Amino acid sequence: MIRLAFLRHGITAWNREGRIQGRTDIPLAPESREQLATLTLPPDWRDATLHASPLSRAVETAALLGPNLPGKSRPVHTDPRLIEMDWGAWEGLHGRDLRADPASGYRDLEHWGWDFRPPNGESPADVRERLMGWLMDLPLQSLGQSPLPPGERVRVRGTHGEDLFGVAEPPHPNLLPGGEKEIQRPHLVVTHIGVMRVALALAWGWDFRGPPPVPVKRNRLYVLTLAADGTLRPTGPKEGLRLS
Repeated sequence: MIRLAFLRHGITAWNREGRIQGRTDIPLAPESREQLATLTLPPDWRDATLHASPLSRAVETAALLGPNLPGKSRPVHTDPRLIEMDWGAWEGLHGRDLRADPASGYRDLEHWGWDFRPPNGESPADVRERLMGWLMDLPLQSLGQSPLPPGERVRVRGTHGEDLFGVAEPPHPNLLPGGEKEIQRPHLVVTHIGVMRVALALAWGWDFRGPPPVPVKRNRLYVLTLAADGTLRPTGPKEGLRLS
């Protein structure tokens, strides 16, 4: 059994403007950096192994939390499978404008289903497939074995639509005593609302129809457990654990 918590990255300028970000690599807003530097993780999560999407807003959020951990700051392990849902042609646009245009094909979250897909983008089912792959590799990462080739590159989108590439970092070794069945050190995953919705949907049995069972809020950890068969289960408070 593995304990893990998901945390949404800090606020960006595009968040403030209501623009769809997707894989476009928008950095944190300066005020968000200042706020994150003052926050502390709940006690049970201060020695967690840190993971993040390769997009800068997630990596920087994790790095800003890292110095608040005991001792030396921990490395942030990035993985392309934790990147935000690809919103394709809609990235950079305002959701309100798409909603106002009946010809756009835009749908509110409650009407997505697993197969809703923006033009040239990803569906929640696509995100589910890659997230499940990452979750199934997590026990290997906890044992210090990387499932990714060194230096594997991942495509992200620049602010002007150009393709950029980031590199996946290998996991930090966290060796366990022989024969131990439960992994004690938890995993803290800094990622995006699209990925978190999929993780919470898997844990709560939601199919992206009707209101989501858990509203994703800023500066909160959403705690789940991962069973050996790959099943996610909610174990923390539904409203999340607040950073203070």
